[in-house]
Amino acid sequence: MRPALSAAAEQTVVPAAAPPRPTAAAFFDLDNTLIRGASLFHLARGLAAHRFLSSRDIARFACGQLTFRLRGESTGQVASTRERALAFAAGHTVSEMRELCRHIYDDYLAEKIWPGTRALADLHRRRGEPVWLVTAAPTELAEVIAGRLGLDGALGTRAEEVDGLYTGRLVGDILHGPAKGTAVQKLAEDEGYELTACHAYSDSANDLPMLTLVGHPHAVNPDHRLRARAEHEGWPITDYRTGVRLLRAGLPGAALTGAATGAIAAGAAIAKRARTKS
Repeated sequence: MRPALSAAAEQTVVPAAAPPRPTAAAFFDLDNTLIRGASLFHLARGLAAHRFLSSRDIARFACGQLTFRLRGESTGQVASTRERALAFAAGHTVSEMRELCRHIYDDYLAEKIWPGTRALADLHRRRGEPVWLVTAAPTELAEVIAGRLGLDGALGTRAEEVDGLYTGRLVGDILHGPAKGTAVQKLAEDEGYELTACHAYSDSANDLPMLTLVGHPHAVNPDHRLRARAEHEGWPITDYRTGVRLLRAGLPGAALTGAATGAIAAGAAIAKRARTKS
């Protein structure tokens, strides 16, 4: 069994140097792998700033962000959150959403990128290996992030559109769990990637369908189930989360209460800004 890196070291597991292999690719999850926290919370902030959301909606997203940071994602939480976001988009134009996603990246997400994970993506690119973002987040947001970071492409959850307007329904499944694995497998077939030579990076055991497809899975900021699996299989583990280190070291209950209060206050502040602009 390969030992996990100590959290205190905050080191990045770097794939060994190798000649460029155009049939080898790297697949990166988004939430808590490439960025800190949940992208949908920041999408909600952008939607609120553009009057797509109510104060109550913002509070829900703030609480969801806190849960995600402390407990990791769950299949039900991901599904319900994405479905609510799609419902908010109903009736808006595709071009409007794409422009909004560009603002969301520049205003909120750029500063949330984990430097170590970005360095890994850049390393794969220097090796001549295609790098893809694979996420349950909306395709429009995923494509903006991939473009800003110079990645080769992005797979995300697709919202149905008719005559340039969103209907509030999905096209296919939310790109999460088994659906993410299926999408990566199809991408590999279409692009001619050799999955045994590919790398995949994720924080969640929900992404095991993707991680177990490739020859080189990596756990980044893993939840407890993924950490246990990675330790058992000898997969590389990297953890950048200072807050998680404190919790595991025995963070006092008062500090945890303060974290919850901070998240709710953040949601209230966002809602107040949205009301001020209205």
